[in-house]
Amino acid sequence: MKLVITFIQDYDSDRLLLSLTSSGLSATKIASLGGFLRTRNSTILIGLEDNQVAACLKMIETACRSRVEVQLDPCVADYADWYAAGIQEVTIGGAVVFVLKLSDFVRIPVQQSM
Repeated sequence: MKLVITFIQDYDSDRLLLSLTSSGLSATKIASLGGFLRTRNSTILIGLEDNQVAACLKMIETACRSRVEVQLDPCVADYADWYAAGIQEVTIGGAVVFVLKLSDFVRIPVQQSM
């Protein structure tokens, strides 16, 4: 068993979750915040069998493309109204992925109330 933890741009999360669930994989999305650009990210947790890891990584690679955005340098944000410098192009997107071995994986079913 493996646990795949992936940190992606929030913009890519719906595309990735749709791809994962369409292939029968379960995933949990947790809202997170990026440290460098201070933008919204998503942390996706995926529990799966060893033989499903390669297909999962391919889905992540397909859904989480990099792209270029224009960002304001956070160091000059206080002066943005009157200081034109500090605008830069930044490549964002992609994914950071950790694949961890699990000693156990338990899914507890929801009990139906009467």
